[in-house]
Parts: sequence; structure tokens; C-alpha cells
Amino acid sequence: MAGIRRVVVSTYQAVSGAGREGIEELGAQVKAWSQEEEVTSTVFPYQIAFNVIPRIDVFQEGDYTKEEWKMVKETQKIFHVPDMAITATTVRVPVFRSHSESINVETNRLVSVAEIREALSKAEGVIVDDDPGNDRYPMPWFCADKDEVYVGRLRKDFSIAQGFNLWVVGDQIRKGAATNAVQIAELLL
Repeated sequence: MAGIRRVVVSTYQAVSGAGREGIEELGAQVKAWSQEEEVTSTVFPYQIAFNVIPRIDVFQEGDYTKEEWKMVKETQKIFHVPDMAITATTVRVPVFRSHSESINVETNRLVSVAEIREALSKAEGVIVDDDPGNDRYPMPWFCADKDEVYVGRLRKDFSIAQGFNLWVVGDQIRKGAATNAVQIAELLL
């Protein structure tokens, strides 16, 4: 389309990303809090109920976490651009299921939001859910247990000429290994 010059992404990852233990800990913390009992944490470094933790996995080079470096490397690999300029911040949020991402993209040439919307609406497995005037945009609660990735809040980035912002939500359990395994199996059959 227009070629990507730079990507800035912040992820808001559900507790299910930490496995069943993460889900159980959030549930137990909410219950303890509602009963005015002590809230304890064993899975996460801090209480996750009614909180956000701006760290997923251990800190590594440059004070990026292992998860942030993984996002950088995987994105470069997916786009076949090993030197793509990308930076990531990963945040654990008190949501049971579905990860969300706030993404800012700078392209190599000027591209309109209409062009981006059209390209995304034609992409397999992507649903554009974007009508801010009617409060329509993707949210984890509505995207859980679905194979598609939902995109909304598409808008021009007024701080740079060739940039745009978008919000992406997907059920990482369905769209992750499970969906990919089904798609690979369909190719093999």
C-alpha cells in the first residue's frame, strides 16, 4: 500500500495472556476486594484488579521487557523488514480475555484514512468496527470468543504528515495458536 516507515504500539493485554492462573487471580482479587478482604498477588507483581501494570515479563536491554522485544522482532519478521522502526509498550490490564492495541503508523507516502479503511475492510479475518459518532469501536468484551480481529478509531495523526492511528482488539486465545492451527490444517487438507 504505502509502505511502513515507523510503528508505535502500546498493547493492553488481558490476564488470560498469563494463563488460567492469571484469570483465577483477577477473579479472586475482585472477590476479595468486594468482600473487603486482603487482596494478594502471586501471578502478577502487583494487584491486577482495578489496576494496570506497565510491564509484561522481565526487563531486558534498554529497559524494554521481554514481551516488548518479542513484539518488535515478530513484527519485523511478519513484514519481512528486519530493520523496521518499531517501538512497543506492553501493559497488563484487568480484562479476562482479548488483547487491545493502540497503534500509530507512519507511512512512506501520504495515504488517506479512507484508503486505510478500504484496505482493512478487504483483509481476511479483519472487521472494521469504526463509527465514533455512534460510539462504535472495538472493545475486549465484545471481541472475546471470536476469530476475527476488530479495528476501529481509525484517524489521521495530525502530528505528522504521513501518519494515522488505529485501535485493534482480538481474542488472543482464538486468533492466536488455535486459529492459526486451524488455518494451517485447512491448507494441509
